[in-house]
Amino acid sequence: MAAITAAMVKELRERTGLGMMECKKALVEAEGSVEAAIEELRKSSGLKAAKKAGRTAAEGVSLVKISDDNTVAFILEVNSETDFVARDDNFVNFANDVLDVAFERGETDVAKLMEGDLEAKREALVQKIGENITVRRIVKVEGPVVGGYVHNTNKIAAVVAMTAGDPEIARDVAMHAAAVNPRVGKPEDMPAEEVEKEKDIIKAQPDMEGKPAEIVEKMMGGRIKKFLKENSLVEQPFVKNPDQTVGELLKANGAELVGFVRLEVGEGIEKEEVDFAAEVAAAAGTGKA
Repeated sequence: MAAITAAMVKELRERTGLGMMECKKALVEAEGSVEAAIEELRKSSGLKAAKKAGRTAAEGVSLVKISDDNTVAFILEVNSETDFVARDDNFVNFANDVLDVAFERGETDVAKLMEGDLEAKREALVQKIGENITVRRIVKVEGPVVGGYVHNTNKIAAVVAMTAGDPEIARDVAMHAAAVNPRVGKPEDMPAEEVEKEKDIIKAQPDMEGKPAEIVEKMMGGRIKKFLKENSLVEQPFVKNPDQTVGELLKANGAELVGFVRLEVGEGIEKEEVDFAAEVAAAAGTGKA
């Protein structure tokens, strides 16, 4: 009898959207062959054609839910394989169901959240639409005042927490974060390794060559300051009023930044690159694109 590994069960689940025990049983009956297990599952469960191994779910939606008192927010990313499905009402409703349950339970651990009913809903939806669907990440944001923004495409969402002030200001700053994509909230939040990496890049620039060390250090100091300003939320010119920084906007409203989270669908996911011309040529037997 072939040994059934966790990796084999995981692959079969990803390709079929079926439950763990059902997949494990199919693998046992197929003596460890994933492809044979898929064929049997298609016969026994009404499974549609299974997805290719490794197909990436890198489309989807980012959504936000905020408490009535504007002190707690949850921001969520749920992925699909195609943008067509990401715009489907069934998919969007499922994503909102996940967000509602996460909010009610205060849960940010995806594995724990998806146990039970939500996983059953996910599997049913996978079967219905024929695409892989994954709940990728959930983040909780808390503060005295919290505001959020979701772009009308549902691809980018952001949440901002402030020490005080109007929730609408927090929403405006979240909109800014969604649009401009700052790397950190404040200059001092930039990781030291990122600063050192930027210094190495600056030192290697052509106009630094041959200059005395003290001149290089002085020039680098100015450029690092510019780098931090461009990449820090509070130092960036506010999108609604470029004559005012985000930090100045907050200060004018009696607030300071506590933190922010920005999610963009598919960010950081390595997408499979497909050479469609080569595939067509191969199918035609020409070997030419």
